[in-house]
Amino acid sequence: MDKLIVSLDFLEFPPTHTCDGGNLSPRLTFKGLNAASIAVMVFNPFEKSCCSFTPWIIWNIPPVQQIPSGIPPEGRVTSPIAAVQGITDYGIIGYTGPCPPRGEMIRYMFRVYGLDAMLDLPAGSNKHELITALKEHTVQYGETVALCSR
Repeated sequence: MDKLIVSLDFLEFPPTHTCDGGNLSPRLTFKGLNAASIAVMVFNPFEKSCCSFTPWIIWNIPPVQQIPSGIPPEGRVTSPIAAVQGITDYGIIGYTGPCPPRGEMIRYMFRVYGLDAMLDLPAGSNKHELITALKEHTVQYGETVALCSR
């Protein structure tokens, strides 16, 4: 599997991308992308209520070098980039930024998959359905991490 280099514009979340600010999805940049489409799954691996909380899933992104920030919370997105989003562990569609309790820090893992095709998966699908669909189509993988404290 070819390596995909994934980066954010920050190591620690600015308020714009958290519950304290605009709660906007962050920009993701890629190097070495050689795929037909992109899927992103974001995890908080240390959520106390479960083992891996998922605040954002998005797929069927065309093979671009950058996903812009501010993806609207809609099942099918056409702007600022075409994509499909699913139901998160918050029970909603779209990105939800980190919101740790005061005095605590959390980590968000951005896992990015380069795929050999667009996925035949409807908007509003959940993370388990996305994981199943990814298994047969992943040709690249990369990840990055950012921290958030309040």
